[in-house]
Amino acid sequence: MIFDRIWGFSSNDLGIDLGTANTLVYAKGKGIVLFEPSVIAIHKGSKTILAVGNEAKEMLGRTPASIVATRPLKDGVITDFEATEAMLRYFINKANGRRKLIRPRVVIAIASGITEAEKRAVKESATEAGAREVYLVEQPMAAAIGAGLPVQTPGGNMVVDIGGGTSEVAVISLAGIVECQMIRIAGDEMNEAIIQHMKDKHNLMIGERTAEDVKIKIGSAFPQEEETSMQVKGRDLVVGLPKTLTISSEEVREALKPPVDAILKVIRETLERTPPELAADLVDKGIVLAGGGSCLKGLDKTIAEKTGLPVTMAEDPFTAVAVGAGKCLDEIAFLRRIATFE
Repeated sequence: MIFDRIWGFSSNDLGIDLGTANTLVYAKGKGIVLFEPSVIAIHKGSKTILAVGNEAKEMLGRTPASIVATRPLKDGVITDFEATEAMLRYFINKANGRRKLIRPRVVIAIASGITEAEKRAVKESATEAGAREVYLVEQPMAAAIGAGLPVQTPGGNMVVDIGGGTSEVAVISLAGIVECQMIRIAGDEMNEAIIQHMKDKHNLMIGERTAEDVKIKIGSAFPQEEETSMQVKGRDLVVGLPKTLTISSEEVREALKPPVDAILKVIRETLERTPPELAADLVDKGIVLAGGGSCLKGLDKTIAEKTGLPVTMAEDPFTAVAVGAGKCLDEIAFLRRIATFE
């Protein structure tokens, strides 16, 4: 116990949003100290780690046969335990700065629908990566806390957290999740929808990074006042040669319709299952959006139109989950109350 107190005063406690697409780290007293892609590059033969984060993402789709650049998480679940552990160790050490010998207390935000075995894998990865204590908090709860919602009050609060691998819709009251649904459709599925559209309509093969660039620059879920277009480069599937063509924002919006409709469906289903008293609270409070995927242009307007509820964005949708996980470190009793796996 005495060592715990000593470490508690000196350790750099961390809140981590372990996302499929990106990992964010919040350091107590400092805020967001790390925001990097959840990507790791490994040499096939020796298993040597060559790069993590930003540097590894630059290698995606560009590596020789001897190097594998990969995401060790898919749809919020660990698919490669060793790679995840190595990636977490890199991120924890980088966020911990010079205090390498001091093991931090860590809060990790995880997808709400994962199994107990998957939760155990996350906790073991973080422990092996150097964490002293590990608490797991469900992402919708962390997102709500990070967005500043009064989660401990008896009123209804609804948050929609759209990340890279999962979209989660939750109604929260009295520090608990009353109703929650998760689907494995989010930012990555939007990218895949654009890739498939380019193949089907234009016989053009584009990479994941190009699709993401298209989504960010001209993607939308609601008609824009000024529609735009951009050039896209890829490989012609007919002749096999590099090719450039121009696509419009209207075309991209049509390609994104299936994943957007799937997210809307889950939001409506969650509202239908919400107890009447909490549903009444939402008429005034509305829905709060968090996560990088929620930044798709016009998504807030589409959700508002389909639900009839006011929709607002978290102050910083990208960092809301990590900030929420980090804020839990200020109230350990509250953290232990909401932790989903200790």
